[in-house]
Amino acid sequence: MVRVRFAPSPTGYLHIGGARTALFNWMYAKAQGGKFILRIEDTDKARSKSEFLDEILESMEWLGLTWDEFYKQSDRFDLYAQYAQKLLDEGKAYKDDQAVLLTMPQKTIKMYDLIRDEIVVDTKEIKDQVLIKSDGSPTYSFACVIDDALMEISCVIRGEDHISNTPKQIVIYEALGFKPPKFAHLPLILDDERARLSKRAGAVAVSDYRTQGFLPEAVVNYLMLLGWSPGNNQEKIALASAIKNFSIKKINKAGAAFSMDKLKWLNSQYIKEIDSVRLAELIKPMLVAKYDERTVQSYDLAKIATLYKGRMETLADFLDWTEYIFSDLLKFDPEARAAHLSKNMGKEFTLLAEHLNGILNFDAKSAEEAFRAVVAALGIDAGTLVHPVRVALTGRAVGPGLFDTMAVLGKDITVARLRSTFAKTQ
Repeated sequence: MVRVRFAPSPTGYLHIGGARTALFNWMYAKAQGGKFILRIEDTDKARSKSEFLDEILESMEWLGLTWDEFYKQSDRFDLYAQYAQKLLDEGKAYKDDQAVLLTMPQKTIKMYDLIRDEIVVDTKEIKDQVLIKSDGSPTYSFACVIDDALMEISCVIRGEDHISNTPKQIVIYEALGFKPPKFAHLPLILDDERARLSKRAGAVAVSDYRTQGFLPEAVVNYLMLLGWSPGNNQEKIALASAIKNFSIKKINKAGAAFSMDKLKWLNSQYIKEIDSVRLAELIKPMLVAKYDERTVQSYDLAKIATLYKGRMETLADFLDWTEYIFSDLLKFDPEARAAHLSKNMGKEFTLLAEHLNGILNFDAKSAEEAFRAVVAALGIDAGTLVHPVRVALTGRAVGPGLFDTMAVLGKDITVARLRSTFAKTQ
């Protein structure tokens, strides 16, 4: 059976590169009908933090990367000590200043990489390897080899920055009498200047993307495109379909460029398709955090979400677009105000306010009928009044349908803002 693992260290948050490694392992396991193991490599007691572990687990669950088995290396220290003693007893390792070191054999190691083909390394360039540190904790490579062997990991899929670790670990496998797994080293994620991805360019925690309003399905979709392609120039692809087409050997050797613009575009495509009720549920916590529960509860969020889902790149955009709805203080875009409210619209605004105020059952249809009646009575083109009214109600010159906007605001606020804006332009 195919068995793969993702092995993060809880010394920091799960960043986008680690998430992609987890995703490719998960997809490979699903594609092969295998098992996906999550192993927490927390042997560094000083730097491992519970808050980092919590964030890693929450981010994995948010992305939908559920695991079949779970381990923590901190629970296995006795096991590592036993294997270190075995190597000492066999004369393959020695102690030096309370540390256990493996004697490095002099040989040429040929290792086959599923992505990069054959890699050849001369061990003359590798010094004796520390297995157990003086504080009794195992080194990364030693614990990694023992766990991968005992957990029957069939293929180790990790970043290319681990290529230098692989020959050292193969030597440890052989010293312990274990058969090495297959290896696949993923290309690095690069920025738009082909340099290693930095925090400035997008190498931030997965939880940050969640906070910024990205959908998990969009993040997963984009991550799978960083080094792998489903073919046919396809960019938006369902996960189930991607799993069917997934192959480790089809992953590119070259680094994959991260584009925030493309991630936002993908996210916007998923937002457009999302059910408005679910979209409202996702947005609500962000609104409550900015305003308050009572204010948010007074509106039909699903209805508002329907109006704006086609204009959003992230969920956070909703807060910006709809501030005129939830905030008592209306902020005007200076350019929109100068372009559309510079002329005296007193007659038009007053008449429109009167007509709207007389509606008993206020909705988008009745608001439009009142608007059309005012336009006809004044003998003006509808376009002459649409933009000034929109700016008066929202502070912006662009937005969803004017009458849908009126319906969302309700009669009282719509009328009050028309009258208030008229008073301020005098």
